[in-house]
Amino acid sequence: MSSAPAATEPAADPAGTTLAVPPAARAERLRRRLREGGLAYLFLLPSLVVFAVFFYYPLYRLVWFATHQQSRFRNRPATYVGTEQLTETLSGNDFFDGLVHSGLFMVYTVPLGLVLGVLLAVAAHRRLRGIKIFQTIFSSTVASSVAVASVVFTTLVNPEMGYFRDVSWLSLRSGDSALFAVSLSSVWQKLGLTFIVVLAALQTVPDELTEAATIDGYGPVRRFFRITVPLISPALLFLAIVLVVHALQAYAQIEILTGGGPGGATETLLFKIADPRGVRSLGERASLSLGLFVLTAVVAGFQYSMLSKRVHYGD
Repeated sequence: MSSAPAATEPAADPAGTTLAVPPAARAERLRRRLREGGLAYLFLLPSLVVFAVFFYYPLYRLVWFATHQQSRFRNRPATYVGTEQLTETLSGNDFFDGLVHSGLFMVYTVPLGLVLGVLLAVAAHRRLRGIKIFQTIFSSTVASSVAVASVVFTTLVNPEMGYFRDVSWLSLRSGDSALFAVSLSSVWQKLGLTFIVVLAALQTVPDELTEAATIDGYGPVRRFFRITVPLISPALLFLAIVLVVHALQAYAQIEILTGGGPGGATETLLFKIADPRGVRSLGERASLSLGLFVLTAVVAGFQYSMLSKRVHYGD
C-alpha cells in the first residue's frame, strides 16, 4: 500500500497531473520563508547601516556637490548645473595630470613592492635557527604609519638635510624623479603587509608537493614558478588589488615629502582632491572624487577579471 503524500509537497494523481498544495501547507511554507528571510536581514542590518552611513550617503553627497555650483557667498544657495561641472572637470587638464601622476605612482609602487615582498617571504620561509628574528624584522614596517615612513625618507633624500643630498631627488631640478622618490617610501611602508600575506600563503603549501617536484628533477626556480606560485596565487591576487587601491589613494607621503611639488610633478588625483592650498572649488573636488572612484572600481575590476583566470584555488 503506497504512503500518502507529505503535507508540504504537491501530490500526483494516477493520471500524472500535480495536485494543488493544501492552503495550510502553503501558509506554513510562506511563514517559514518570511521568518528565515527576516532573520537573514536582521543579521545583515549592522552591515547595511555601516554601508549607508559611511558609503552610500557620502557618495550621494559627492554626486550632489558635483552637480551643483557653489556660490561664493555663504547666504546664497547652490545652483543646479547638471553634469556640466562634472564633464568640464573630468575632461580638463587638471584631471588628466592627476591621472598620469597616480598611474605612474601605481606603476612605481605595485610591481616593486609585490616582487620585494615575495622575495623576502621566500627567503624567510626556511626552517633555520633564528629565522623568527628575520621574519620580525621584515614584517616590522607594517607597524609604521605613512607619516613615519615619510619622515624617515625625508631624512634620507631631502636635498638640504638628507643623507643622500647628492641625488637631489626632491629638488626643483628633479621633477621627474620626485614621484619615484615618494614611491620608495610607500614601497617600504607596505612591504611588511606584503611579506606577512605571502609568508602565510607559503606556509600553506604542502611539503609533499615540493618534495615530489624535487624528486622529479625540478630545480628551485622551476619549482617556485610551477608549484609555489600557482598555490599562493589567491594571496598574490589579493595583494595586487590592495596595493593598487592604496597607490591610487596616496596622499600623506606626498604632502609630507614634496607638498605636491616640484612644479606639481607629484600631485596625484587624491592630492588634488584634498587640495591643501585651496585652489579648487568644492564642486570640482567632488567631481575629481567621482572620477577617482570610477577609476579605482574599473582598475580593480579589470585586475580581478584578468588575474582571476590564472588563480588556482585548491580543493
